[in-house]
Amino acid sequence: MARIGVFVCWCGSNIASTVDVKAVAKAAASFPGVAHATDYKYMCSDPGQNLIRETIESEHLTGLVVAACSPRMHEPTFRRLALETGMNPYLVEMANIREHCSWVHEDKGEATAKAIETVRMLVEKVKRNSPLEEIRVPVTKKALVIGGGVAGIQAGLDIVTAGIPVIMVERSPSIGGHMAQLDETFPTLDCSQCILTPKMVELSQHRLVTLHTFSEIDEVSGFVGNFKVKIRKKARTVDHDKCTGCGICMEKCPAKVSSEFDRGLSDRKAIYVPFPQAIPNKPVIDRSSCIWFTKGRCGVCKKLCPAEAIDFEEKDVIVEEQVGAIVVATGYDLIDRGLYGEYGHGKIKDVIDGLQFERMLSASGPTGGKIVRPSDGATPKTVVFVQCVGSRDDSKGIPYCSRICCMYTAKHAMLYKHRVKDGKAYIFYIDVRAGGKGYEEFVKRAVDEDRVVYLRGRVSRIFEKNGTVFVKGSDTLSGQQVEIRADLVVLATAVTSSHGSRELAQRLRIGFDQYGFFTEAHPKLRPVETTTPGIYLAGACQAPKDIPDTVSQASAAASKVIGLLSSDELIREPLVARVDEKVCIACFMCESTCPYGAIEHVTWKDPETRKEKEVARVNPGICEGCGACLPVCRPKALDLMGFSDEQIYGEINALSDLVKVIHDE
Repeated sequence: MARIGVFVCWCGSNIASTVDVKAVAKAAASFPGVAHATDYKYMCSDPGQNLIRETIESEHLTGLVVAACSPRMHEPTFRRLALETGMNPYLVEMANIREHCSWVHEDKGEATAKAIETVRMLVEKVKRNSPLEEIRVPVTKKALVIGGGVAGIQAGLDIVTAGIPVIMVERSPSIGGHMAQLDETFPTLDCSQCILTPKMVELSQHRLVTLHTFSEIDEVSGFVGNFKVKIRKKARTVDHDKCTGCGICMEKCPAKVSSEFDRGLSDRKAIYVPFPQAIPNKPVIDRSSCIWFTKGRCGVCKKLCPAEAIDFEEKDVIVEEQVGAIVVATGYDLIDRGLYGEYGHGKIKDVIDGLQFERMLSASGPTGGKIVRPSDGATPKTVVFVQCVGSRDDSKGIPYCSRICCMYTAKHAMLYKHRVKDGKAYIFYIDVRAGGKGYEEFVKRAVDEDRVVYLRGRVSRIFEKNGTVFVKGSDTLSGQQVEIRADLVVLATAVTSSHGSRELAQRLRIGFDQYGFFTEAHPKLRPVETTTPGIYLAGACQAPKDIPDTVSQASAAASKVIGLLSSDELIREPLVARVDEKVCIACFMCESTCPYGAIEHVTWKDPETRKEKEVARVNPGICEGCGACLPVCRPKALDLMGFSDEQIYGEINALSDLVKVIHDE
């Protein structure tokens, strides 16, 4: 026999000003199955909770309905209270009479009537609720970080500080990411390598870090706390256990190709280390440009290697790891340089992008830190910087702002003026977005101290005439067309999602937007989490970000991982889907619908007939209780714990008068 207690909260004047709470409590007392009903000003307060606790014991209640605010806010509070008294917490329900009644209605009579009906529905649901037990999932105390840029490095360092081992996977031969390509960073103009290199070294030398560079994620299975990951370690063709990093092989290699790290401004060998501070600082062979692999001859590196570290027969290796949490920090790319043909990028030698300009500025770059024209090596006396090349441009399919361009363009112009004292710097811009700490002051410094000329307007065309580059655009402030004779043009090209991000998202079963950036579970409340439990985001893989925001988010993601892996078991709510295996016909429509991959194939034996059949089963460690599988189940073998058909129909039937009115209409 159900003995349900109904407790109506005033929420100060939040509810009581619009809802007659005493009338609600009085009405609830007459509902079948209700043994006690009362009201109180603040049910969530200590006196309010003591009132409920004492009533449970004195009235021998078997279930609770708390009529108050949003379940999202205080349902855990009242369920925890019930647990303390020995009542199963899933026999507690909250009737939301604040957001659904008092906050959305002005007529007190109507709001009160709606509150009474809301409570009536929840009473009927509690009658049909079953005691549920929390799901306990064992946790593997190890984390995977995908991406070795500054976001991945920061996340990895924070996680190992808590004593949790980290597996880091980076697809290029070295960690460091795009930050390793930069010269100085805004707004403080700190040396990028001076900031980054110590972190790279610390990570690589930490006893709890296993570093897999030149590697990619091949497959991910499992669920939060128990992910199984297959990592493809691509063949380096150089045995790093034997290699001493002497550099003889790189010195003698005859094959040269364009350097990706220097953005095509210099060449590298077919056997190479990406940059001087690379970690690991041992070479890898690019088989697409190695003469041995393209033409079947050469082998100079193998002949001259004193450590005998060259192995042309080496194959890719699959490494399997089990981890409890995953941080995705795969960074960004820049738009294809051929997208803006009217700007001559890739055709006119003296039109480069911002990252190429960074390599020029770098002391370890292709020009030794000197700013030169790629066409002839001369010092440019007039440099034009063009912002929003690709960004905020619907016609190119990139309507979003890349966020970092305004700031790094101001930085580029300042550094140019510092090195070429008599040079002229022009910046074409739509508007300046300087939203970070010290950013606005940084831009003003470029204008006031370094006398950088800002021209508000778009560039319509960049062309070359008789060996001279011309930039044609408009200055909307003066209302005039502008044509500048430039020695060098630097394009602030749009930030895009990293190559292969969509394929990786599908392997991880996480969401991504139309631009390939990974999507968070909630932009405000869960900004570093994905909809797949145990997988977190850090840095520009989610959206364009500067370094401070990237590092902050990396630490936030690391804190989530540490919190998740701090216990031996992961406790989850039991509000998940469940299959009646006797009814299941193994059509597996649920499997194709489940966005989390929670449906498994199992063999089930009928206890009566002893016959075996294949059926679907829900993995409670993965299921998020979204209910997407229920409507597609043909034999109605699926039910959602806590929201079964019986419970839902019970709520609907409680509104018999309302249902009758709707039916009559």
